[in-house]
Amino acid sequence: MVKVAVYMIAFYLVYSFLLSRDKAYARNRAFILVSLILSMILPVLSFQFAKPLGIRFFGKMLADVFISANSNPTSKFSFALSLQEVAQFICSVYIIIVFIFIIKLIVDLIKLLILIKRNKASSGKIIVFPGSHTSGFSALGYIFINRKLNPNDAADIIRHEENHLKHNHFADILFIEIIKALQWFNPVVYLFNRSLRAIHEYQADQECLNSGIPVINYQNLLFKQVLRSGTFNLTNSFSNPSLIRKRMIMMTKKRTSAFSNIKLLMVIPVIAFVFTAISAFKGITLSTARQTVISLNEEFAPPPPPPPPLSEMNATNEKVDEEEPFIIVENMPMFPGGDAALLKYIAANTTYPEKAKAQNKTGKVIIRFCVASTGKVNQASVLKGLSPELDAEALKVVRKLPDFYPGTQGGKAVPVWYMVPIVFNLK
Repeated sequence: MVKVAVYMIAFYLVYSFLLSRDKAYARNRAFILVSLILSMILPVLSFQFAKPLGIRFFGKMLADVFISANSNPTSKFSFALSLQEVAQFICSVYIIIVFIFIIKLIVDLIKLLILIKRNKASSGKIIVFPGSHTSGFSALGYIFINRKLNPNDAADIIRHEENHLKHNHFADILFIEIIKALQWFNPVVYLFNRSLRAIHEYQADQECLNSGIPVINYQNLLFKQVLRSGTFNLTNSFSNPSLIRKRMIMMTKKRTSAFSNIKLLMVIPVIAFVFTAISAFKGITLSTARQTVISLNEEFAPPPPPPPPLSEMNATNEKVDEEEPFIIVENMPMFPGGDAALLKYIAANTTYPEKAKAQNKTGKVIIRFCVASTGKVNQASVLKGLSPELDAEALKVVRKLPDFYPGTQGGKAVPVWYMVPIVFNLK
């Protein structure tokens, strides 16, 4: 959802700076709707970069192991757990508010249906209702007209609302209300909502003027009805006061030339930049986050049934590592106790070298190693180093890892590559 918000911001900047002042209402409406749809789709897609973090990817990437000069492994994992709890709390709040928006949407629809049922006098699409909160609006294929309007004003407002029905504007409103429910935290979705509703009014106004209504008469009608502004959030309201000034300006503007559509090409570099930036970080960020959650969950979950004893599994694997290690297999190797125990072991057995402390050396060392078909760790090497002292310490700990339960492919124990990032930080 955060990535969706980023795309929406990019699309809205293009709309606001390049398109919003044009009188090409159909184009602008299509741009907003397509922007919202693409914003929901594009975060699912990504480029696969050959060298994330500047190195080739080898096998399963474990979550970062943080080694600091003055903390202990327990505090490190407690901190990671607290971050997970915060993330779960944020997720719960997000879902609760989404449900509130959806419920509000359903309640508004029910209110409209009740209004139709109570005031529908015939099989026509005109609903005459009592009250003085609004002059007229359209929704669900019906036009709602205030009973207190005089016949001439009512006729002009009906003509305006018929244009909303003709262009299926209510479907747009339902769509963006659902997007608002999912993106309630994103200010840009409310700007899109306001812009889309404005386009609806501009379209309906323009068609009324094209039908022969004098501009001055139409503007006077708007001013007369501006105080009757209360209506349902799901509807197109004739007398929406927040749009009166913009509607007046648009009525008198010259028609936008077709040449202005070339500005749409500017969206390509903008979205390409956002798409590439998000794709570059997507695999790294999500992979690390998922591994962290998995490892923490494993730490507190009931232990899985142990595989067969290593001696039995190794009986048929006298030749070790004669085949190329796999990157991923059907059943990945398992450290006794799971990934959480593996990360905790590395954290507990890694010491910050005194020389590196004195030189203020900090950063990430990435170690690649292979879990052999016997379950033993071998072929450990530094993929991304910092200094001889930190590289050597990280390499030493990985080489001393206890045996894994080996991975299997097609029922056969096979060697598998692993990578573990060890982050050294003095704070």
